[in-house]
Amino acid sequence: MREMKKAEERRNEILDAADELFAEKGFDGTSTSAILEKVGIARGTLYYHFKSKEDIMDALIERYTSTMLAKAKTVAADKNIAVNERILRVVMALNVQNEHGGQQIMEHVHKPQNALMHRKIQQVIINQVPPILTAIIREGIEQGIYHTPYPYECMEMIIAYTNTIFDDDLVLMSEEERAARIPAFIFNVERMLGVESGSLLYMMKMFGNEGESDQQ
Repeated sequence: MREMKKAEERRNEILDAADELFAEKGFDGTSTSAILEKVGIARGTLYYHFKSKEDIMDALIERYTSTMLAKAKTVAADKNIAVNERILRVVMALNVQNEHGGQQIMEHVHKPQNALMHRKIQQVIINQVPPILTAIIREGIEQGIYHTPYPYECMEMIIAYTNTIFDDDLVLMSEEERAARIPAFIFNVERMLGVESGSLLYMMKMFGNEGESDQQ
């Protein structure tokens, strides 16, 4: 057990060091030698845990995904937060770019040679996020805020849409086209959930400056 713990600690030390270096220098600008130096280990120790720099990035992505899903579930379970605000916080918790080193991870994932990695992340989001949001929607239905007989299906459609249409790799669009789709998306979400028109405009915050500027 002690050896297993030591191996896990060493693995996390490597990931932490790589995370900092990727954020500072970028994935391509970081060498395995730099990671070795930062952790203070021999090359053989690194290769015991990871076959390559790409394997380190894969493990970082898995760690980010697990951490963010855990954060999202914690927020979703906090009934002291109003349902509308909770939905927004869950979605924001799932944005890897908000995390340290997140921008470098997303740039790496969106490279053509990393299409499989990108697909794995999409599968995690499409399969694991709708149940988290559905629990909040059901609360909203009980409170008379939302009116839909299909809470899970609504969340599935919403996540599938945002995970494909707003993905730069899958749908090419200008910033103007993207900005135009955001209010249209929110309009249709309001229809699906059976709420008053304009009541979900707070969701503009999910899309950053584009949504906020469109709202003003």
